[in-house]
Amino acid sequence: TLIASDRVLTAAHCLFDRDTGSPLDIAELEFRAGLRGGRAEASRGLRRVVTHPDYVFSRSPSPDQVPSDLALLELHQPIRTTRILPFRVSRGVGRGTEVGIVSYAKGRAGHPSLQEICNVLGTAGAALVIDCAVDFGASGAPIFRDEAGGMRLVSVVSSMADLEGRRVALGMDLARPLATLRAALE
Repeated sequence: TLIASDRVLTAAHCLFDRDTGSPLDIAELEFRAGLRGGRAEASRGLRRVVTHPDYVFSRSPSPDQVPSDLALLELHQPIRTTRILPFRVSRGVGRGTEVGIVSYAKGRAGHPSLQEICNVLGTAGAALVIDCAVDFGASGAPIFRDEAGGMRLVSVVSSMADLEGRRVALGMDLARPLATLRAALE
């Protein structure tokens, strides 16, 4: 998710090879803004990547690991177009807050899907539990809420979980981990 003209926020585990646990080569990665039908409004390579200092890759993270499953990417060049604008970050979210998720999950790599009305159910450890039914490939997807007449970023999808027989999404409160990442990138 673009949060500044040259900054992208995603789940840290998206930057690791799932089979080996090795970091991906950032020279081979590209951020594609506004991707629809295989076409992007803007594409940029990455200059630097900072993962949260407490993040340790795990194929099966626990809810306690979710808050550090965050990475900030610096683009080679800023995206400066009126068609693609960075999202502002929300100042917090509580139980019952209505949110939505935009993802390119399994089977929809070139076509975004919006799950409009989900709710923050509460927390599991330090993780936010959201009743959106995410699928594989939704990791790193933005979780938005309508705030002050515009969509603001609440969190990013870290993983999916099962809560009493129904699929839920796990994310994090962005305040502290995002501040840590911004400081590390500066």
